[in-house]
Amino acid sequence: MDKAQQDALKKAAGIEAAKLVTSGMVAGLGTGSTVRFLVDELGRRVKEEGLDFTGVTTSRRTQEQAESYGIRIVNIDDVDHIDLTIDGADEVDKNFNGIKGGGAALLWEKIVAINSSKIVWIVDESKVVDTIGAFPLPVEVIPFGAGHVIKKFEAKGYKPVLRLDAEGQPVRTDENNYVVDLHLGRIEHPEDLAQDLITTVGVVEHGLFLNMVDKVIVGDPNGPRVMTNSNK
Repeated sequence: MDKAQQDALKKAAGIEAAKLVTSGMVAGLGTGSTVRFLVDELGRRVKEEGLDFTGVTTSRRTQEQAESYGIRIVNIDDVDHIDLTIDGADEVDKNFNGIKGGGAALLWEKIVAINSSKIVWIVDESKVVDTIGAFPLPVEVIPFGAGHVIKKFEAKGYKPVLRLDAEGQPVRTDENNYVVDLHLGRIEHPEDLAQDLITTVGVVEHGLFLNMVDKVIVGDPNGPRVMTNSNK
């Protein structure tokens, strides 16, 4: 699948998901390439249909895009609930376990997600897998002592790589932390791994989102299809 085809599927999923946002709603807006198409469509609906909703974003770049369309964005602590969050995912399996954080927004994404009544992910078909892990698992760590955390991960066989930007400097999250990507290949026991990571001193959050999502809208060549999590 080339980039143009992939973008077309992402756009279709984003447009489909935008239908779920209604006036009066507090909606969480995620981060990433698929979410950009979602926000574009929501911006069109605000302008052309008079859609009036309040947004909570998972990154500053999504906030900037949304506000450029006149979408009202507030701080998460200024709302008492979030009706629905729509976000992307880097991988999702048949058990609705996912990997997120390719855009280095995993901490804010998880905070918004756990405070949402409903969670919907939008992905192209390449993100749906049998077993998660081929996509490197992002882990957000504080800069102080990050080298020691990486050594601990190496000792456990997690194959950690500190994420660098185009200038060769560590990528910084919106909270000014580092991102370490774990090249695991397959994650057979995601719950055990999640527990090990979050109890490692220096780790702020990890990109395992396990059985959290309610629906996944998949961009498919035959049109968007919906995977519904019956365990939620």
